[in-house]
Amino acid sequence: MTAPHDFIARSELILGGQKSGKSRRAELLARQWLASDPSHRASLIATGMPYDEEMRERISRHQCDRARRVPGLRTLEEPLAVAEMIQAHSDARTLLIVDCLTLWLTNWVMPVEQSTAGMPSWPTQSAIFLRALNEASGPVILVGNEIGLGVIPMGREVREFVDALGGLNQQAAAACSRVTLMVAGLPMCLKEEQR
Repeated sequence: MTAPHDFIARSELILGGQKSGKSRRAELLARQWLASDPSHRASLIATGMPYDEEMRERISRHQCDRARRVPGLRTLEEPLAVAEMIQAHSDARTLLIVDCLTLWLTNWVMPVEQSTAGMPSWPTQSAIFLRALNEASGPVILVGNEIGLGVIPMGREVREFVDALGGLNQQAAAACSRVTLMVAGLPMCLKEEQR
């Protein structure tokens, strides 16, 4: 029997700590989506940037692992224009995964290499993103970190980032029809709108 949280929601936010099983949960839902109908497609919008050797290795390992676990999942790399990617690639037969919101926010508010010059400000970009999420034709799964459960961080910039991520997570949770918290690989349903 399928658990209530195993069907594909119109939109789902999957939150959790580091290595809590967030991405695996999104991949499981993508596998279910692809297996349910031969006309279904799935794409992952990857927001990570290879800033250093360790990150390059991590991205490469994630790509290999994803290809093995979900062979039909296409990867689209986009560190900034996530809303535009949702608008361009959403359709009724395509499930989109955004992995992850935390890195996407980092790319906007703490850019290392790429420039955001000439692009909308972060508040405008997040509003465009929420509109794209609400207008998506097919299902969208968002993956993000819950980092606000620990001590108050030292340093103004870090506190501002934690605040910004908390705000983004709250906005995404309000917009999504399902919110799942991952703890030790186990999904805990925080919000479930009736289908």
